[in-house]
Amino acid sequence: MAFDGTTIASIVYELNNTIKEGRIAKITQPENDEIILNIKGADRQTYRLLISASASLPLIYLTESNRTSPLSAPNFCMLLRKHAGGARIINVSQFGLERVICIEIEHLDELGDYCRKYLIAEMMGKHSNIIFCKKNEDKFIIIDSIKRISGLVSSVREVLPDREYFIPNTMDKHDPLSFSDELMNHITAKPYPVYKAIYTTLTCISSTAAIELCHRAVIDADISTAALDHEDILRLKEITEAFISDIKNKNFTPNIVFDNNNTPTEYAVYDLTSYSDSKKENYSSTSRMLSDYYEKKAQSTRIRQKSHDLRKIVSTALIRYHKKLDIQNKQFDSTKNRDKYRVYGELLTTYGYQAAPNATSLKCNNYYTGEDIIIPLDKEFTPIENAKRYFSRYNKLKRTYEALLIQRAETTEDINYLESVSNALDIATNDNDLDLIKKELIESGYIKKSSGRKKNKKGSTPKGSCMHYISSDGYDIYVGKNNFQNDELTFNNRSLGDWWFHAKGIAGSHVVLKSGGADVPDRAFEEAGALAAYYSKGRDSQKVEIDYTEIQNVKKPKNSKPGYVVYYTNYSLMASTDISGLTLVND
Repeated sequence: MAFDGTTIASIVYELNNTIKEGRIAKITQPENDEIILNIKGADRQTYRLLISASASLPLIYLTESNRTSPLSAPNFCMLLRKHAGGARIINVSQFGLERVICIEIEHLDELGDYCRKYLIAEMMGKHSNIIFCKKNEDKFIIIDSIKRISGLVSSVREVLPDREYFIPNTMDKHDPLSFSDELMNHITAKPYPVYKAIYTTLTCISSTAAIELCHRAVIDADISTAALDHEDILRLKEITEAFISDIKNKNFTPNIVFDNNNTPTEYAVYDLTSYSDSKKENYSSTSRMLSDYYEKKAQSTRIRQKSHDLRKIVSTALIRYHKKLDIQNKQFDSTKNRDKYRVYGELLTTYGYQAAPNATSLKCNNYYTGEDIIIPLDKEFTPIENAKRYFSRYNKLKRTYEALLIQRAETTEDINYLESVSNALDIATNDNDLDLIKKELIESGYIKKSSGRKKNKKGSTPKGSCMHYISSDGYDIYVGKNNFQNDELTFNNRSLGDWWFHAKGIAGSHVVLKSGGADVPDRAFEEAGALAAYYSKGRDSQKVEIDYTEIQNVKKPKNSKPGYVVYYTNYSLMASTDISGLTLVND
């Protein structure tokens, strides 16, 4: 993700189509480095422009959400209210392709005369700032800024009242809007990987944009510029010129790329063809794209942070049970030769009289196989006593074998259950999902009950809403987000003729395709299978094997853990994890 010059160019274009000729109705400063302008547009709509000079996340875009402001407005906010309150927005511009936006406003001064001021937003990482200026002849003069920078902080540029404003040097980079053969030579002359040579030569072109240019030119972004031949250079030049032309002509395509967990991973105002295999969502507005991206990113981050303790409990328990299963498997392997000791005992009972005194072995015929066999003996004991010892060892191993059959099944069940909880944590999208998972872990004994917690009556656990999708053919498909919902969906809301889907052999959600008593087309089966694949531990694979059966074939064993089911009649299909063609319904 990069709030680079191309993104700002798109924002400037959008602002000129929305807030230009509008009037600033309200100014607030909810954070030390952030202001919000409420603007009455010329189209009589109200817009809210957020400008953040945060060192970690500088942004500017139109937003619908409001922020709580301090009771006492900061000095910079008061200054803006004095000079810009009620002002008309004349124009929004960008300095070249720099990460700098200039909002030109017109207002009445103390004498009632029209005058112009300039609100300049610099989106430059730790050097980000919001600077209010006036114009004296051809020079911008700083009135004030949201961050004052003295000569003690920066020897390059002071940002203080009455100082001249100028854009800081961008490390000798070149303006991509003036792209030429000479700039192309600058790129290919750098001994860097191609993508790095591009973004270190052209100002405000991010590494994401540079990789995209290489992809469009069918060039490996990581190879050295020295490896480019003449055709590669010509192709890259043509692609870059077309890319710059789109920016100049305002041909923007705001879009967000999502990973398999539906978490936004990248955004841009041009089509990210380098992410052709990923889910993408296009937007008509750059502001909407930025708002959705950072809201979804923040929500995903917040949910992951809030689920940290639950994840730790589950992962710790999984490690413990995997170690336990390893020990049980080793003990189980040691019981494989138990029948040998039974045969030794039986043969010694039959042929023991043939053994010589103090003999350490007995060779006799094994009447089970017809072959001769040598039986080790302890000379301190008689053959019959040796036989009893072998029978005793056999019986001990048999008891161990029988106990381990049960114990291994129980441990495997515990592991599968915890994997299902881990999968539920992966697909959790809100606080209610986490609350249900926590309650499930409490009821299963993995989290101790709080002494002050009131016991809920049986059946009073809130299940929350399953995810509801509509197939391409209009069929309802439901997906459980946790084991409570899985049981509810599979056993309490089923109808005759419904179909049940689950990833084969791995943790995943229960998926139910509602047939409505009709014959279901193959495409609906494939789409339900895709949901079962996507909402499983196999979501990072391209294909996942899915079991599906009529829902009445699915049974729940008595006293089994939440979400655990058995079925003995089923079909199988290989399903894709791509669910981009399905519609999620907000019930």
